[in-house]
Amino acid sequence: MNRETTFVAAAAVVAVVSLVAAAVVPGALADPTDDGPLRPGPVQVEEVPITPGAVTGETATLAVETRLEHRGNPTDNVTVLFRAIDSESNLVETSRTVDVGELTGDRETPVRANLTVAREGGYEIETVVFRDGERVDTASRRVSGLEALTPAYARSNVEFAESTGLQPVSVSVGSADGDQVTLDLSAALTNGGDAPTGDLEVTFVVRQAESNVVADRVTVPVDEIRAGRTSTADASVTVPAEYNYYVDAILWRDDVHVDSAQSVANLDPTERISADVTEQEVEFEVEDFESDDEEPPAAEDGGVNRGTTQSDTPGFGVVVAVVALLSTALFARRRSE
Repeated sequence: MNRETTFVAAAAVVAVVSLVAAAVVPGALADPTDDGPLRPGPVQVEEVPITPGAVTGETATLAVETRLEHRGNPTDNVTVLFRAIDSESNLVETSRTVDVGELTGDRETPVRANLTVAREGGYEIETVVFRDGERVDTASRRVSGLEALTPAYARSNVEFAESTGLQPVSVSVGSADGDQVTLDLSAALTNGGDAPTGDLEVTFVVRQAESNVVADRVTVPVDEIRAGRTSTADASVTVPAEYNYYVDAILWRDDVHVDSAQSVANLDPTERISADVTEQEVEFEVEDFESDDEEPPAAEDGGVNRGTTQSDTPGFGVVVAVVALLSTALFARRRSE
């Protein structure tokens, strides 16, 4: 056997062994440029819009949508945790986990969930993104004024009119009979919807201002109000003369309180009252979560009150000094005697 034959035979044996090894041991002939498993692409929260959903007398549903931004290689096993935390107690009111699965490509993926919470106070809505059980990103939004959301059964396109030249409730004196006065009441109602509205009633309650005693009460039906129109509900009550009264008007639809307004009747010539202005409108708000650092209360002179106390008593500094000097002199004189 010559040298060429021996070389060919050895090369053949090496080739056969390599093939057998590749078949028996996967990866034995790996690509030298292979860097191993692909690293998953980054995932982060781009934005978290929140909108109110179904509202009942006790609860409100918040529709939370998280937009996940993904870049690079595919990312498997992605989940999103949504939870609502009470702003006052810091307790988790409710939570929900959504399985997103695999994210691919350079794009944004919306992930949605509904959180039902009590219709009061405010909440911090947290969104936590996990990849293979490991937290990769977090976002927080704050919602407040949930009590301002109107339940479906109390919604109405009709409300008391309010403009510069049109008062929601007007009061005039109709007639007088001895110590009794008849008041003519009128409530202006505007239909801001796109369809006629009926099945409405207005209750007028007349309260004596000083005692808050109800002097008279009457309920009248409201005729159908066409879309975009304003109509009035009229009634009369009889009350004692020479007193001042608050006139409350309550709008009802199918026994549900829809709206209210107030006026006054000044029948006492020596004293006048005005309508109550203690009501404060609450609005539903959604904002980014930020920690607010409490500042010390401001002092009356415009400075900052740091909680320090003043040791001197105004107006007594000179007197106290004179008394102290006289006491010292007297004590020294007695010592010398």
